[in-house]
Amino acid sequence: MQPFTLHQGLVAPLDRQNVDTDAIIPKQFLKSIKRTGFGPNLFDEWRYLDHGEPGMDHARRPLNPDFVLNQKRYQGASILLARRNFGCGSSREHAPWALSQYGFRSLIAPSFADIFYNNSFKNGLLPIVLSEFEVNRLFDEVNAFPGYELCIDLEQQVVISPDGRRMDFEVEPLRKRCLLGGLDDIDLTLAHAEKIRAYEAERLARQPWLSSRIV
Repeated sequence: MQPFTLHQGLVAPLDRQNVDTDAIIPKQFLKSIKRTGFGPNLFDEWRYLDHGEPGMDHARRPLNPDFVLNQKRYQGASILLARRNFGCGSSREHAPWALSQYGFRSLIAPSFADIFYNNSFKNGLLPIVLSEFEVNRLFDEVNAFPGYELCIDLEQQVVISPDGRRMDFEVEPLRKRCLLGGLDDIDLTLAHAEKIRAYEAERLARQPWLSSRIV
């Protein structure tokens, strides 16, 4: 998992409340057994004018010119600004996969659905909760100033605007440690590999029949 320490990036505003995971990555794309390749289908029903299915040539699909991510000023955005209850609906982990594989490193909203919020951290995506007032102000600034960027300092837990305004955010210590170190759940487990091996050796010494195989 790619570590998240200090990130500065272009902000794209998604001015919709209650964006569910089926809107983030529609159900027909969940058929894949791989964990990659979901970026082109992020917000598929909003980004394209046709109906998307797995295996389509996205270069040939008609884009919706009114959708925010298709607008030239937001190309290359790596921070998504959203409204309340982002990521509601089903618990599909494909949603943070699609956002991350599109190029987003962080999401900012007044609130997130719980399961989506947890899944985001587990996949290297930083969801930041700011107040309604702060989010409204950011929407105004992003819309007013093309090329609007924010700096996110995870170590200090602060979002910094172009004019130097600092917006503090909360993050649970273990989640922060994992993002800073680029650690997923497997990495956390492997950090205790020596203790696990020692336990297994001691257990087999006491109960050697556990190592027997039935032929």
